[in-house]
Amino acid sequence: MASGTTGRPATIYDVAARAKLSIATVSRVLQGTGPVSEKARARVDQAAQELNYVPLRAARSLAVQRHEAHGLVLPDLAGPFYGDLLMGYERWAGEHGQSVVITVTHGNPDPRRSVRDLAGRVDGIVVHGNALDLTTIQGLRKAGVPLVLIAHPPITGCDSVRSESSASAEQLTTRLLDHGRTNLLFVGDPASSYDVSERYAGFGKALERRGLEVPKPERVPLTEDAGVEVAQQMLKATKDRPDGLVCANDELALAALATLRAAGVGVPGDIVVTGWDDVMAARYVSPGLTTVRQPMAELGRMAAQRLHERVSGDRSRARNDVLATQLVLRDSCGTNGDAAVNE
Repeated sequence: MASGTTGRPATIYDVAARAKLSIATVSRVLQGTGPVSEKARARVDQAAQELNYVPLRAARSLAVQRHEAHGLVLPDLAGPFYGDLLMGYERWAGEHGQSVVITVTHGNPDPRRSVRDLAGRVDGIVVHGNALDLTTIQGLRKAGVPLVLIAHPPITGCDSVRSESSASAEQLTTRLLDHGRTNLLFVGDPASSYDVSERYAGFGKALERRGLEVPKPERVPLTEDAGVEVAQQMLKATKDRPDGLVCANDELALAALATLRAAGVGVPGDIVVTGWDDVMAARYVSPGLTTVRQPMAELGRMAAQRLHERVSGDRSRARNDVLATQLVLRDSCGTNGDAAVNE
């Protein structure tokens, strides 16, 4: 008789635990359905042999089938960032026969329950930024759900994919300082995401290198409305107005730039404005927006690939990928005359 560690008949869950693979992968091997790597197949076969596992018909009826689907958990869908991310993710997933099930946590009264339900319908889950709290992520990991984190600090046992932020923010800020801008303001809340905290860290490092005090950030959400509000507050200021806004994303920067220009403030003459992401509008607004190009579609594509590797058993060790970003200098910063990365 097949037996698990407690004297009862071994189950597919025991085999998965011994092989250190997902239930879906083990089920696929045992039932001979769907693609699986030879490495994963060998691990399942060895675990089943060690446990004397005999797949009975009744047990098979309970086995979890592969769903051929990925779960993608996002904090929101607003803004151009998520569109490019989804395009990259869905394109790779579609080319490899995977569907994508999306869950949005912003405004969700019980995101933990939603994600638990999602985990039963997909083979693995990708989590973006702060869409889920650490406790929920750790719970999914301990339950054996393959996980990939985007724009999130690395967590043991999970793959992570993010773009570089700190060094590029330091490079951008240093350039503004080199061109005489010394009263800079960082716009965006570092507590809102890991990426924004890294951008603020790079901003601060550039100022500290010059012996300048690092001002507190203007803690606002990364939205168009917040950008308008920040610019309006600046217009009301009678003294100590910043001579540069280093915005945490392009939405903030574009809204602030348009509001300042409409009020007759010269950009970049009176104040410089920079963003982050390099959305399409950044190159068509006047003046063109200086920003940092983030490979958003590539982030999505790589996350889909990394999750597929974990689900299929092609790889069992976690990877932490950091993609390069690029400073793109345009007229809104007034420093692009001698830049090799001009557009």
